[in-house]
Amino acid sequence: MMKQQICIFTGARPNFMKVAPLIRAIEKSDGCDYRLVYAGKEDDPTLEESLFSDLQINRPDVFLGVDCENLNELTGRVMAEFERYLEQYTTTTVIVVDDLASTMAAAIVTKKRGLRLAHLVAGTRSFDINMPKEINRLVIDGLSDLLFTAGIGSSSIATREGAEMQKIYMVGNILMDSLRANHQRWMKPACITMDDYLVFTLNRKALMADEENLNRMLDAVTETTQGIPVIAPLRGKARDIVERHGGIKVVDPLTYLEFGWLTSHAKGIITDSGNVAEEATFHHVPCITLNSYTEHQETVKQGSNVLVGEDADKLREALITLMSGQWKDCSLPDRWDGRTAERIVQILIA
Repeated sequence: MMKQQICIFTGARPNFMKVAPLIRAIEKSDGCDYRLVYAGKEDDPTLEESLFSDLQINRPDVFLGVDCENLNELTGRVMAEFERYLEQYTTTTVIVVDDLASTMAAAIVTKKRGLRLAHLVAGTRSFDINMPKEINRLVIDGLSDLLFTAGIGSSSIATREGAEMQKIYMVGNILMDSLRANHQRWMKPACITMDDYLVFTLNRKALMADEENLNRMLDAVTETTQGIPVIAPLRGKARDIVERHGGIKVVDPLTYLEFGWLTSHAKGIITDSGNVAEEATFHHVPCITLNSYTEHQETVKQGSNVLVGEDADKLREALITLMSGQWKDCSLPDRWDGRTAERIVQILIA
C-alpha cells in the first residue's frame, strides 16, 4: 500500500502543542510520512528553541515566511506561499489546526488543488459572525473532508451545519495527549517560591482594547485574592497594561514544561485562553475564563471552568467562591484520555 504523504500545517505557537502528539503517532506508524509546515518566519520570537525540545519534536521542515498584521493580507500571502509549497512537495493530505486566518488560507489552497483536507479541532463555534475567527471556522469546516472533533458538542455543531456523518470523527481533545505525555516532565519555574498562588494570563486583543474595563477587572483580582500572589507570565502589550496596574507579579514568558508545572500546581487560574482552560480541567484546577463563550463547552459543563465574560463584578464573585474553597466539582470529559493522536492516524491510513 502506498504511504500517505501528509502535510501538517501550523499557523501559531499554540498549534504545536496540538500537533506534537500527532507527529509522534505518525512516526510510529508505517502508513504515512509527514512534513511540518509553519506559516511564519524562521526567527519568530514566539518559537523559542526550548518549545520543540520540550514537546520532543523537530522544528518545522518548512517556514513559509509570512509575517504581517493585516489578516486579509496575511491570508493572501499564505495562500500564495502554500501554493508554492504544494507544487514542490508531493502531498496527499493536509492537516490544519484550529481557526487562524493562515489556517483558512491553507485550507482553501488545499481544496483548490483537489487534495484531502483534515481539520483538527473542528466544530468549534462562538456563534458570533462578527468575529474573524468564526468566519475562518465556518470556511475550514465547510471545506474539510475529515472533521476531527474534541467532543459531542462540536460533532453536533458540524452535523447541524450539514456535514456528512461519515466525515465527522469524535477523536477527543488532542491537547490532553501532550499533557499526559509530559506530566512527569514538568519543571518548576524559578519564580515560584511559595506554596499558594494564582495564575493570570492575558492574550485577547478585544479585552486589551478597553483598558478602562480591563483595569476594573484587574482591581477585582487584586482586591479579592487576600494577599495570595498572582503570577502572570506575559509579554508585549498585555505585560505593559498589567505592570501599569500593579498588584500582580508579572514574570517573563515560561517554557512549555515550566508553564505546565505552574498551572498544574496553582490554587486557581484566571485566563482568556481556551487552551489554558482545557489544561485547568485536565488538572482539576479551578479556572475563571474572561470571555462570554468557550469553544469547548465540556470545560464548563463537566470541567473546572466558569465563564465571567468581561464583567468585573462577575469576576469578583467567582474569585470569592474560589478563595473560599467552594469551587464546583469537576470531572474529565469523554475521550480526554491521551489517545486522540492514535485515533487520528488510524483514520488517516484506513
